[in-house]
Amino acid sequence: MTNRYSIADARRNLPTIIREAENGEEVELTRRGEPVAMLISVKAFKLLKSTHGDFATAYRNFRKTSNLIDLDLNPDELFSNVREATAGREIHL
Repeated sequence: MTNRYSIADARRNLPTIIREAENGEEVELTRRGEPVAMLISVKAFKLLKSTHGDFATAYRNFRKTSNLIDLDLNPDELFSNVREATAGREIHL
């Protein structure tokens, strides 16, 4: 849940608001009831600014550096216990 403060309240309660952000809470600052800024922890900021790519980019890089044939993976063996073979429960509509 995001904590919300007007800029005037933020001025009066800055130490408390900073502690909230340090503890991982998101703090929204508003002006005349409209959101204008977010205060987040350094940890959350670093995650947002991370240079890690998305999954597709990571997968492309993996494919460039790994030869899947050399890994000698057997999909039937690898995924044999991922899902039960039964049809599941009976459904009555």
